[in-house]
Amino acid sequence: MIGGRVCAGELDHREFEATLHVPYATQAVAQGTDKSRASAGARTFTLDFSYPHVEQPHDVSWRLELVAPGGQVVQRWDGVQRLFRKAVAVTVRWPGRGADDRLPDGIYQVRMRAAAHPATRGNGDASTAAIEDALAHAGDEMIEQSWDLALGTPPAMRMPAFRALPSPGMAQAGGDVAVATAAPAPAALPYTVYYGNLHSQTNHSDGGGALASCGGAQAPQSGAQGPAEAFAYARNRGLDFLVASEHNHMYDGSDSTNTSANPATARALYQSGLAAAADFNGKYPGFLGVYGLEWGVINNGGHLNIFNSPELLQWEVNSGGQLLGDTLTPKNDYAALYTLMRQRGWIGQFNHPSSSGQFLVNGVALGYSADGDQAMALCEVLNTSAFSTNTTETETGRSSYEGACNKALEAGFHVAFSTNQDNHCANWGASYTNRTGVLIPNGAPLTQASFIDALRARRVFATMDKNSQLVLTANGHVMGERFTNSGPLTLAVEFANSAGKAASTVSLVEGVPGRNGTVSVLSTSPTTTITPAPGEHFYYAKVTQSDGNILWSAPVWVTQTAGGDTSAPTVSAAASGSSGTIAFTANASDNVGVGRVDFYVDDVLKGTDSTSPYMLSFNSTALSNGSHSLTATATDAAGNLGRSAPVTFSVNNAGTPPAGAQLVQNGGFESGATSWSASSGVITANTTYPAHGGTWMARLNGQGAARTDTLYQQLTIPSTVSKATLSFWLRIASSETTTSSAYDTLKVQVRSSTGTLLATLATYSNLNKGSSYVQRSFDLSAYKGQTVRVHFEGKEGTTLATAFVVDDVLVTTQ
Repeated sequence: MIGGRVCAGELDHREFEATLHVPYATQAVAQGTDKSRASAGARTFTLDFSYPHVEQPHDVSWRLELVAPGGQVVQRWDGVQRLFRKAVAVTVRWPGRGADDRLPDGIYQVRMRAAAHPATRGNGDASTAAIEDALAHAGDEMIEQSWDLALGTPPAMRMPAFRALPSPGMAQAGGDVAVATAAPAPAALPYTVYYGNLHSQTNHSDGGGALASCGGAQAPQSGAQGPAEAFAYARNRGLDFLVASEHNHMYDGSDSTNTSANPATARALYQSGLAAAADFNGKYPGFLGVYGLEWGVINNGGHLNIFNSPELLQWEVNSGGQLLGDTLTPKNDYAALYTLMRQRGWIGQFNHPSSSGQFLVNGVALGYSADGDQAMALCEVLNTSAFSTNTTETETGRSSYEGACNKALEAGFHVAFSTNQDNHCANWGASYTNRTGVLIPNGAPLTQASFIDALRARRVFATMDKNSQLVLTANGHVMGERFTNSGPLTLAVEFANSAGKAASTVSLVEGVPGRNGTVSVLSTSPTTTITPAPGEHFYYAKVTQSDGNILWSAPVWVTQTAGGDTSAPTVSAAASGSSGTIAFTANASDNVGVGRVDFYVDDVLKGTDSTSPYMLSFNSTALSNGSHSLTATATDAAGNLGRSAPVTFSVNNAGTPPAGAQLVQNGGFESGATSWSASSGVITANTTYPAHGGTWMARLNGQGAARTDTLYQQLTIPSTVSKATLSFWLRIASSETTTSSAYDTLKVQVRSSTGTLLATLATYSNLNKGSSYVQRSFDLSAYKGQTVRVHFEGKEGTTLATAFVVDDVLVTTQ
C-alpha cells in the first residue's frame, strides 16, 4: 500500500490459496505419543489458508471428508475461518479407529473443499447449510485437494519386473536397482534418468533470500544469491539440473513498473543469467544449470516457465516509453505468447495452475490453442511451499494441481507432469525429496540441447521421492509418445525405488484430448490390456508408495483405429530362371485375407500382384549379372504386413546390361543403411509413417525442432547410356496449418563425389503435405559418365513437425 493505493504488484499476486496436509501413515511408536492412539491410526490433518494482499477480511468456508476405499464418506468436518493479511492454519484431529473400530484396513482418501468470500459481520455463518451454500456457489473458484491415507497395513502392490534405468545418483549409490519379483526383469529401456527442479528463483527476480530472513515475498533483486550460487547449491545437494526461472517483469528491479528503469540494464541482467548458466555448465559437466523465465502474473493471469528463450520478454515500459526487455509480449495475452513460443521453438511449463481464472484463451481458463499445444510441454502437478527454509527435505507444506493438469489434458494439451519446489529462499532443491525425472538417451551427455529435446518429447515423470522411477509403456511405446494403434493395447506401469520402498497403489488414468470433460480411473492393476474405442485417448499412471509419496508418469497419446485384426500374413518367395524373363512366385496366407503381395529385388520394389497365385514375370536384363536377393511382402486389409525370408537367385545374361539397368543399391532401405549415408535415425522402420513398400524407409525431419537431415548415395552413370532417370516415392506429413509459409523444406539435389552442389532438382515444403505417397521423377542424363551423389536435404524450423518420407529410390538407364 502506497499513499492509500494498492500497488500494481500486489494486485498481480492476489489469489486465494488453500492447501491440505495429510500424514499418509502413522509412526509405529513416536516418542511422547499415546501408543493406543498410534495403533488406531490416529493423525492430524492441517488446512493452510492464505490470501496475499487481499484488501478486506474474507471468510473461508471449508469442508473435509474422509472417504473409504469403496467411495462412501465415513466422516466429515467443516467450518468457517476468518482470513485477513496473515496466513492461517486449521488443524483437524482424527482419532482413527478410536472413532469407529469397524473401519477395515485399506487406502482411504481425505478430501478438502474450500472457498473464500467477503466476510460478513460477526464470525461468519458456520452452519452446515451455509457452508454447503458457499461451496455450491463458489463454482470454479472453489479449491479442491485430496490425499491418500493408509489405515492399518494394506498389502503391497505386486509390480511387474523392472530393471531400473541408470541415473548419476544410482551410480554413486552403488549401481543397479530392481524391484524384487518372481520373474526376471526385462532389459532396461535405453535411457538415463536425471533428477532436478524445473522451477526456482534467484536474486535476478524475487528469490535468493538468505535462510535466516526469508519468510515471504521479498523485493525484486534484493536477495543475497544469484544463479551461479543456486546452481552450485543444487549440485552439492545431489540434483542433476536446476532451472532458475526468473519473473520476467522484475528485471526493472520492481514488483510493479519502475518508470525510471534503464532498458539496457534489464536486458544485460538477463544475458548475464544465460552466461552464468553456460559458464557453470562448462566448469561442471554432468550438471546442467538452465536459465529461463517465469512469465506472467497470478491474478487474472497465470505463471508459466519458458525454458529456452534467449530473449527477455516484457510488457513494461519506462517513462520514456522504452520497453524494459528485448521482445514485447502483452500482459496476460496467452494466445499471442503461445504463438511466439511456437514460432521461436521455445517450450514451457504451466506453473502451479488453477482450474479457473488462469491461462485464458478466448475467455476460457486453460484455453486450448494449436500453438499452445506445441509450446507447452509440462504441467506442474505438485509444488512445495515457495518460501520454505527447510534444508532437510522434510517440508510438509505443498499443493497439488492434478485437477488443473487433467483439465489441460482434456482440453487437448499434450503436457507431461512435473513436480518442483519453486524455491525463493536459498535452499534450491533441499526443502523436500520431490523431483522431476527426465529421460535422456544412453550415451548422450546432459546438455541444454538433450535436456530440451527430452522435455519436448515429454519423456519425464514427476516424483515426490528422489529415489524412485516411474515409466509407463503402451505396446512398447514409451510415455510421452503419440502413436496410432489397432487392436489390443497393453499398458504397463514400471516402478523402482533404490531405498526399498514398495508401491502401495497404482492407478491407470484415461481421458480424451479435446473432450473438455473429466478423466477417469481405467484400472488399479499395473498391467492392463484393453481395446480402446476408435478415436483419440490419453493414459497416464499414478503410483502411491508405502510411505505416501506419489509418482505421476507422462501420458501416452493413442489414436485407436477401427478393426481388431493384428495378425500379420505369412509369406514365402521363390524365383525361377536365370536369364531373360524369370518368374517370381509367392505363397501367402492370412487369418482374414491377403490384400496384395509386393516383390522386391535387392530391396527395390519390382511389382505387385493382388490375386492368388501371386506371380510376377520379370525381365532379368534390368539387373547386373550375379547374385541377387528376392523377398516378398504380404499385406492384409488391416494393414498388417508379413515379410518372407530372402531368396538368393542368379542372373546370367550374355553381354553388357542393356537399357533398364538400375544403379541405386538398397533403394527400398530394407537392408537398413547399407549403401546409403544418412543422418542418425533417418533410415528407419518406425511405424509412425508406413513405408511405401516393405517396412523400411528414409524419414527426414519430423521432430518439431530446428534440425537438418541428409541422405545420399554415390553412383556412377555410364557414359554409354542414352538416358538416366531418378525416381522415388515421397510423402510429406506435416502438422503445419499455414497455407502460405514454407517453414520446413526438402531439397532434392545432385552433388559431386566430393559433395559440391551441382544442381537442385526440386524443393518441397510443408505446403506440399499430403496423406499419401507421390512418385517424383527427374532426368539425370546431363551427368552421364560422372560419379555423382543423389542427395536429399531436409531442413525443419523450430515450429510444428514436418516429416519428409522417401522410399523406393531408383536411377534407371536407357
